[in-house]
Amino acid sequence: MIIDLDGQTVHAATGGVAPDGDDPIVLLVHGAGMDGTVWQLQTRYLAHHGYRPMAIDLPGHGRSSGDPIASVPELADWLGTVVDALDEGPVAVVGHSMGSFIGLELAARRPEAVTSLVLMGTAAAMPVHPDLLDAAENDLPAAAALMASWGHAKPAHIGLNPTPGLWMIGGARALVEVSASGALAVDFRACAAYDGAEAAAAEVACPVTILVGAEDKMTPPRAAAALAAHVPQASVITVPDTGHMMMIEDPRLVRVALLDALTAVTPAPEGQPA
Repeated sequence: MIIDLDGQTVHAATGGVAPDGDDPIVLLVHGAGMDGTVWQLQTRYLAHHGYRPMAIDLPGHGRSSGDPIASVPELADWLGTVVDALDEGPVAVVGHSMGSFIGLELAARRPEAVTSLVLMGTAAAMPVHPDLLDAAENDLPAAAALMASWGHAKPAHIGLNPTPGLWMIGGARALVEVSASGALAVDFRACAAYDGAEAAAAEVACPVTILVGAEDKMTPPRAAAALAAHVPQASVITVPDTGHMMMIEDPRLVRVALLDALTAVTPAPEGQPA
């Protein structure tokens, strides 16, 4: 699906289902250096369970046009313009890593635009290791290798892929390696510079669910707990045996958790499977 946004194109994956009808919209927002394909094991499921998933590519990522946006607040404003362009009222937002900051900031700034929020691989702050930032700026394959290694828990390192025939770590490396020149470094600098997560969390009025990878090295459980402490009545779910890339490492549990969070706010239409 292509969304026209003031002359720029925004690509959104819809799970292979035409995004028509009155089902509630769910915007899924990827993390640094990635694109909407990280949600491919969730979009089709949501599309067949009464929702209209739209896994968007941020500007300068994937198949969306434009240049990468250099700050989280600006990215949140951009996401708000996407919601406005859809012109169908408020939406649910699911954000991973940098995408969790974007969704959080949008929900705080524009409470009328967001019905519910799911934050995955999140934290009160996301500092970037100097070696990783240097690699992002000067050696993208090295940065991709570091991200893939740090981003997956032990089972992924020994080949236990829930999708037979695929290699989780190799797939993550390939995705980052083909990202637009400079995009990963811009994203990392935006994450490192963002210091508004706790303040935004305190302002969020919609229901919030936080998914935490039990073995996440990039945004460890203690860092997610530091953010959750500022979210009124946040629901926290720990995904066992997963790291930062939990939507790929354990897609089944993540699908169920997403559906539970969504149906608690906007129940699926009558006749849809539970």
